[in-house]
Amino acid sequence: MISVNEALARITGPLQPVATEIVPLAEGVGRVLAEDIVARRTHPPTAVSAMDGYAVRAVDVAVVPVALTIVGEAPAGGAYDSTVGAGEAVRIFTGGPLPDGTDAIVMQELASREGNTVSINKSVPVHEFVRPAGLDFSAGDPGPRAGQVLTPRAIGVIAAMDSPRVRVRCRPRIALLASGDELVAPGKAVSAHQIVNSNSHALAALVRANGGEPIDLGIASDTSESLQKLAAGAEGTDLLITLGGASVGDHDLVQKALGDKGLEVNFWKVAMRPGKPMISGTFGSTAMIGLPGNPVSAMVCGLIFVIPALRKLLGLNADPIIREWAQLGTPLTANGHREAYLRGDCCRADDGVLLASPFDLQDSSVQSGLAEANCLIVQPPDGPAMETGEQIEIIPLNKIVTQF
Repeated sequence: MISVNEALARITGPLQPVATEIVPLAEGVGRVLAEDIVARRTHPPTAVSAMDGYAVRAVDVAVVPVALTIVGEAPAGGAYDSTVGAGEAVRIFTGGPLPDGTDAIVMQELASREGNTVSINKSVPVHEFVRPAGLDFSAGDPGPRAGQVLTPRAIGVIAAMDSPRVRVRCRPRIALLASGDELVAPGKAVSAHQIVNSNSHALAALVRANGGEPIDLGIASDTSESLQKLAAGAEGTDLLITLGGASVGDHDLVQKALGDKGLEVNFWKVAMRPGKPMISGTFGSTAMIGLPGNPVSAMVCGLIFVIPALRKLLGLNADPIIREWAQLGTPLTANGHREAYLRGDCCRADDGVLLASPFDLQDSSVQSGLAEANCLIVQPPDGPAMETGEQIEIIPLNKIVTQF
């Protein structure tokens, strides 16, 4: 058995970022930017008003009250094309370009208008409520950088920089292959000795939520022929994930069946609980991860290993998923030789301390507990018994699968 950290390094180390493609900006949210954005225009392109009011020369309103003659208007998207002279003002609206000759804005609440005359009741300094050209950015300035996930905020600034398209990483194509005679698809007739296949759906959701494109190859029966036939559909994908069949029982055929078709195993078995019977290697030219069949084991391994693998394929860092420290809300017994991931509840106490308490039931087939959990409590290998209030690492599940 190898450690979790070594397994993660062996899985992600050989992976290379996928190709790039150009997509319309409207389709860019959640995608990973593949090249830097450079502003194609200046914003604002000229000095504009930050208020509804009157564009004036500050020198003309140095002594108030004063009456000025209104010589025109400057709405947003329009302009006053002449030069404003002494004793004159232009009615202006937010976003309207500052007329030549003016250098300040008097907001409308500080003025009163009668016909073509406006009375100014308060002096304003030069540049009052004026947004200068290039206040936000100028043509040629850098925008969002390659390697970031495009948020709605980033999409907005890229649009303002006048880029209608973006180059992004393609979505990694992740083939999912479940195996086992006991499995049936949701909604199909289920006999007393069968169970509904949930792993393919859970992992597909995890892949999609982290920027990948899941490709469901189906459910293979417990024969080499079936596994080999369905696994052939992984050709051309970026990663094959098998679900089940990774152990050494008579019906655990993944290594043997795919080994006959070119599977090269990098490692098998990881010192973790749940999730020990896990495979990593290559199947032809496709990277491969073989996850255990127990649903909790499969999802925990998905969180620990598949998310960093997806990030590496997307050109992002493949660091381990986020961990935090919390205080134990209940005692823990000593741990064995494998790193343990206990489903639990994490909450803030009245004094603000983060408390984490494991659920009583930790069987690796109990999915309801994992769905209810908001954290995984991490016990190191050979960790001693711990008392309530001691510090322990947790994986905050509500902070994972949120970046895409």
